[in-house]
Amino acid sequence: MAGHFEPLPGGGAAVALDEVEISILRSLAVQLLELIGPGEAEGPDAADPLARLFAEGPSEPPSDPALARLFPDAYGTPGTDQDRQERAYAAEFRRYTETDLRARKREDALAMVRSLDGLTVAGDRGAVLRLSPEDCARWLGSLNDLRLTIGTRLEIGDEDDGEALLGLPDEDPRKPMVMAYLWLGGLQETLVESLMA
Repeated sequence: MAGHFEPLPGGGAAVALDEVEISILRSLAVQLLELIGPGEAEGPDAADPLARLFAEGPSEPPSDPALARLFPDAYGTPGTDQDRQERAYAAEFRRYTETDLRARKREDALAMVRSLDGLTVAGDRGAVLRLSPEDCARWLGSLNDLRLTIGTRLEIGDEDDGEALLGLPDEDPRKPMVMAYLWLGGLQETLVESLMA
């Protein structure tokens, strides 16, 4: 089980993690939370589901490339010659969906942090993280978001898997992020396989 997820009887998955792996995953999830930003402010409409349903979010795509990858335009491709109608559709769609999408991504990352915080490390053996099927879905979301963010920072394209960056010299400042990107990909892949078993 070391280093990869395995299915649990009755659903869910488990993975053995050492103290360093737990620390890295937690740090990355916290950084993702910081990138996504704080949740909605508490106000008089916070408990009103109808008011939340019609709350408007941003209409422009984020300027940060990593955030733009996490919250892409629904119509057209940013950076291309979108016509005025496509831009209007994209702005309207974003206005009514991005707030909820941010909240879901934030909840997924928080679930990751909480499950890691709940682990008890036993000496050099580390700990075994056991996830329910619901937690697995949240972890898959966060692992995907982390890989998208790191891949954007490393300028890894959609068709590139990051393997070409493995040959970077150890002193290259991108090397730790390349290793994290590939490791997260392995975790994501084995988690999917565990859920399909």
